[in-house]
Amino acid sequence: MEGEPYYHFKHRGTRQKALSRHWGWNMRLTKEPKVLWFEQQTVKKRTKRSVSVVPTDPWFHKQWYMNNDIDPDLNILTAWSKGYTGLGVVLTVLDDGIEKDHPELSANYDPLASYDFNSNDPDPQPRYTTRDENRHGTRCAGEVAAAANNRICGAGVAYNAKVGGVRMLDGPITDMVEAQSLSLRPQHIHIYSASWGPEDDGKTVDGPGVLAAEAFYRGVTKGRGGLGSIFIWASGNGGLNYDNCNCDGYANSIYTLSVGSVLAGGQRPWYGEGCSAILTTTYSSRTTSEVQIVTTDLHHRCTDKHTGTSASAPLAAGMIALALEANPALTWRDLQHLVIRTSKPAHLQAEDWAVNGVGRKVSHHYGYGLLDAGLLVEMAKAWAGTQPQRRCSVKTLHAPRNIGSKLTISTDISSCSGRTKRIRSLEHVQVQLSLSYSRRGDLVIALTSPMGTTSTLVTVRPWAVTPGPPLLQPIRHQPAGLQGLDLHVHTLLGREPQRDLDAPAREQGRCLQHRSAGQLHPAPPRHRRGHDGQALCSLCRGRVHQAGCAGSVRGVRQLFVRLPALLPVLLPSALLRPYPESRRHERSPRLCQLPPLLLHVPGRFGQQLHGLSPHLHL
Repeated sequence: MEGEPYYHFKHRGTRQKALSRHWGWNMRLTKEPKVLWFEQQTVKKRTKRSVSVVPTDPWFHKQWYMNNDIDPDLNILTAWSKGYTGLGVVLTVLDDGIEKDHPELSANYDPLASYDFNSNDPDPQPRYTTRDENRHGTRCAGEVAAAANNRICGAGVAYNAKVGGVRMLDGPITDMVEAQSLSLRPQHIHIYSASWGPEDDGKTVDGPGVLAAEAFYRGVTKGRGGLGSIFIWASGNGGLNYDNCNCDGYANSIYTLSVGSVLAGGQRPWYGEGCSAILTTTYSSRTTSEVQIVTTDLHHRCTDKHTGTSASAPLAAGMIALALEANPALTWRDLQHLVIRTSKPAHLQAEDWAVNGVGRKVSHHYGYGLLDAGLLVEMAKAWAGTQPQRRCSVKTLHAPRNIGSKLTISTDISSCSGRTKRIRSLEHVQVQLSLSYSRRGDLVIALTSPMGTTSTLVTVRPWAVTPGPPLLQPIRHQPAGLQGLDLHVHTLLGREPQRDLDAPAREQGRCLQHRSAGQLHPAPPRHRRGHDGQALCSLCRGRVHQAGCAGSVRGVRQLFVRLPALLPVLLPSALLRPYPESRRHERSPRLCQLPPLLLHVPGRFGQQLHGLSPHLHL
């Protein structure tokens, strides 16, 4: 030992691992007058007092998205190995309630993070039905905070976090109900996870009301002692309907952190929406098996069939909980910065990956890429914080303009570089646009930065036939230059209304009854953003899946068919997209046979064409 009169000697004549003391040398040292004390060293057994980061739960081997079964996964094990499991973080799931006595949730259940705004009582227990349709909240909660090492199901991403539930989707949903849910105990709850929104039908444009918008603002300005409440939002499941999450005022709010989905192989799921509001992405299912996301289910059961963006958002919420444990002082804006910096394009496949002005790759389908929990907690620990938020508003259009077929508006925003409103770096861009047009779904609106980054704010939505202004409050981390912004408005002309075309069933919209061809029956609207296989009508569920096309026709945008009267009718590209059950056709010849259709041309044409089966050769 340094500074002390102790010495360590080794003798070549003795064995290092002897079972007994060497009596000869011990006797000699005992007789040595200058040696005050000695002791022959022996090997001792010692064990490291660390807990294994791999949970022993029986279904953990099914949690492919965080057990290193795929590469890359969400890197949860690395975050756990650093000691972060969500301890001290409180999260609530805004949904249809949670089964608080579930053996996977009861140990982490927090009654102060729970309430029932449908029945106005403190108990968020879901209402049980024969179809178990109120299981959504319980499934989302289990992804985040299911207990680990208890020999039940799997483990939550933040398995030591406290979790609560708000029952608010199982009854009349009003602006007041949403506002009360979003503002429940903001000094106690850190994270609000929401996997719902306006209908993902490809035509709805909706967002928070006055009270809910105020709840968002008060949450980020006053929640968590002024650091800001964290709102995690699922981007939406309207991909089959060509929905765009910028038309969802919850997902595209600057106060929410929108999460998209990707399949294990890096492909876009058929239900995934794209928009400039998405910041990050997590997994939702595998492409090579039926295994999806493992979580808790009603009646104290487990499931491995949870999927959709409903499954992706809670995974991100759990990773945010790990980051807050690593650094509880993070603000809501800090977390957006960290999520951007710790999301990687990896193997995510999309045609629109682009490098923005600060050198980061970004996509409308995945935001900045796949979220990495290990990197997130590491950066969160050392994060120094962001500068106070500043705002600068510029009026671009001072007089009404005629769109025609294309309209480009450019503006100089150098005023935002002045001393009083100086913007050094750009976090969010919000565009407020009012316009009138015959078909809202024909509009394409894009924003281009001075350094060439294009954010598409509204895409073509074939089912949006209602006139009216789109709701535009996109969120996108833009480059630092502020010389000017260009706003582009494009229209598609000469298209026939598609409400006269009876199409096959779509996941969240309608169901085609085969017994009476051409008759549409509405399916119950679903605000929840999970895809658990029950959204399709039971009558035609199997037949619709058999009508899927070969996967080789992905990317075909539209097909024109001419009737005898030479009237062009646009078949929506939903008909040309394969359903999930059609994966077995992925390597089939490049031929797609559409299902028989009933085309009805109303008005003066008065013609019907029965049993049309067009073939598309590519």
